[in-house]
Amino acid sequence: MKFWKCVAIFASLVALTGPALAQGDVITARQDGLKGVARQMESIKAVVDQRGDPRATAAAIGEMIGFFEGFTARFPAGSGTGTTRALPAIWTDRAGFETANGNMVTQLRALQAAANAGDQAAFGAAFQQTGATCGACHRPYRAPAR
Repeated sequence: MKFWKCVAIFASLVALTGPALAQGDVITARQDGLKGVARQMESIKAVVDQRGDPRATAAAIGEMIGFFEGFTARFPAGSGTGTTRALPAIWTDRAGFETANGNMVTQLRALQAAANAGDQAAFGAAFQQTGATCGACHRPYRAPAR
């Protein structure tokens, strides 16, 4: 009998902590993805600064497009607490958040087109606009670093 009570208590604890673990997992996954995007943007910036061949960045930009195409799904209801800089506006202004994300996907596609064309001037301008588009989402939807 004691054994089954222990099993029942353990199962209850797992049921209660499961959502918290899942929430932490989604937060960690989106943070890791965004860190990857930051690293890719740094490597693209190096190509811009060195006036290198932008065609070499097209695959990395494609990866970023893929990440941002599913980005809003990385913010399910209830994933705004814990170790995250996500602001409540992500959930209270979901349409605005989705629009900002769509703008990022569109801008990344423009950056990729400039990369594929091999046009350094167009690529540099598209890179600057991509940074501005990224920042336009940060202001309303991401808290400053602590």
